[in-house]
Amino acid sequence: MKNVMSSIHQRQQQQQHLLSNPNPISPRSSPNWGRSGAVFGRTWLLALLTLVVVLGVVLPDLRAPDGIFGGSKVAVSKWRDYTLEEAVPFVAKNGTLIVHSFVLLKHQDKVLVIAEDYATLFAVNSRWPGHAVLVPPAPDAQVAHKFGSQGFFNFTSRRPSHLLYILELGYSVMYNDVDMVWMADPFPYLEGDHDVYFTDDMTAVKPLNHSHDLPTPGKKGRTYICSCMIYMRPTDGAKLVMKKWIEELQAQPWSNVKKSNDQPAFNWALNRTAAQVDLYLLPQAAFPTGGLYFKNQTWVQETKGLHVIIHNNYITGFEKKIKRFRDFGLWFVDDYAVLESPLGRI
Repeated sequence: MKNVMSSIHQRQQQQQHLLSNPNPISPRSSPNWGRSGAVFGRTWLLALLTLVVVLGVVLPDLRAPDGIFGGSKVAVSKWRDYTLEEAVPFVAKNGTLIVHSFVLLKHQDKVLVIAEDYATLFAVNSRWPGHAVLVPPAPDAQVAHKFGSQGFFNFTSRRPSHLLYILELGYSVMYNDVDMVWMADPFPYLEGDHDVYFTDDMTAVKPLNHSHDLPTPGKKGRTYICSCMIYMRPTDGAKLVMKKWIEELQAQPWSNVKKSNDQPAFNWALNRTAAQVDLYLLPQAAFPTGGLYFKNQTWVQETKGLHVIIHNNYITGFEKKIKRFRDFGLWFVDDYAVLESPLGRI
C-alpha cells in the first residue's frame, strides 16, 4: 500500500512568525529503539524546514528572486501549474511519499511540501525541484493571521480537503503540525489496519497501557483529540472522517461571537463517525501533548526514552515556542539545516 506522510503548510498559529503488542509503548524489542539522536538522528525534527515553508507568510514581501529558475518564465509557470497528480508520482519512492514541512533522516527524496502561497512554492522548488506543490486557490498569505481570527480559520480549514485529496489518490497520509519534534521513528506505532490514528490533547496522565479507543467525551460533549497529528490509510472510513470534518467546519463557521478553529470540528467528526470507523488513539507516553511534556517533569523522567513525537503546544507565539525548544534542548535547526537539509539554510 502506498504511504504518504503529510504536514500541510496550514497551522498558522505556529506559522505566523516561525516555523499487536500488549505494551504499546515498546513496539520494538531492541533497547536502542527510540533513543533520541542515536538511532534516527536529530533530523527527526519538524522544525527543520519550518523556515522554508513559512516564507510566504513570515516574509510577505518575499518574491522569487530574479533568476531563481534560471531566469525562465516557463519554469515559474511550470511550478504554478504543478499538481498533486504530477507531484506524487515524481516524489514517491517505492510507493512511499512524505508530504511534510521538514526533512527526515534518509527520507529526503520522498518529501513533498504542500505550500499555501506562491512565494513558498517557488522558493522550495528553486532549490529542490518538484518537491513543492500548491493546491489552488491559494489563500491570502500576505498577512499574518492570529489564532482565533477569521483568517486563521479560513487558512486551517483547507487542511481536511488536502488530506482527503491525497487519500483519494490512494495514498496513506500523515499530518503533523510544524511545532513538533521527532525523537524517534513513529511508524512502528502506525502498524495494523486501523483507519485513523491520532493523539489526545488532554494533559491528565494516562497509564502506560491505556486504552486505544476514542476517549469519553468531555464537558462540551466531545473529545479533546489533537488535530496536530493524524495518520490515515486510504480507506472508506478515513475518507468518511475527512468528509465529516469538512462538513463540521462548514456547519460551524467563524464569527465574531464564536471564533472557531479546526480542532473542535475534527473532534465532532471523530465522535459522529466512531461507530463506522476503526479509530486508534496513540500512546500518550510516545506522543505527549505540550501541556504534559513541558509542564510535568516528573512524568517526563518516568517515561524517559519512550517519547517519539513531542508537540510544542499549550503556548503561543513564535519567540516563545523557539525559546521553549531551546530551553529543553529540542532545537536542532541551527546545527543540522546546512549539512542535512536539501534546502540548506533559508
